[in-house]
Amino acid sequence: MITAMLRFVDAASRALAPAEPVWRRLDRVGGGRLAPLRIRAEFEGDAKLRRGFAGIFWILTAEVVIGAAALVVAIVLAAVGVMEPPAVWFRSIAVLAITATLLYFAWRAWLGWYWAYSRLRLFSRIFPIVTLVIAAVPGLYPLWMVFEQILFSVLLVGVGDILTSDRFREAFPKPAAASPARG
Repeated sequence: MITAMLRFVDAASRALAPAEPVWRRLDRVGGGRLAPLRIRAEFEGDAKLRRGFAGIFWILTAEVVIGAAALVVAIVLAAVGVMEPPAVWFRSIAVLAITATLLYFAWRAWLGWYWAYSRLRLFSRIFPIVTLVIAAVPGLYPLWMVFEQILFSVLLVGVGDILTSDRFREAFPKPAAASPARG
């Protein structure tokens, strides 16, 4: 399964390569001052990193499936006359948008961009906490969506765990802070 995901990501990266100028513009927006920073050269093509990224892509694929399933459940319930609160619809759409963003970050980090690794690592820590806190609000979501949020959070914690492994931290070291200008 790891090999299949690696092949898929490689093929998708080649297919998306002609639009690289567009991706670089998005990178500048998403990465800010970190946008030009790359992975350390000795880690390009590293087998452990590639396996870690394959795991991340599988987890995020599961997140897409879970998000799509939540939207389908809401649609089916609405079709049979069960009206879910607006929070269910917002959450269902937001999960898909968040996951698409995380997939973009994972893909750009896969290609070696530090900013994408940094954002993916940050959001894989923040989103589970936010999701679980919101899921704990009594009556906001039906029980099925609370379970969906818990599963979403657990999977995203897995992404964060992979990203904080020693190998990833070695490959994507935190950039040195710029020293203040002396006048």
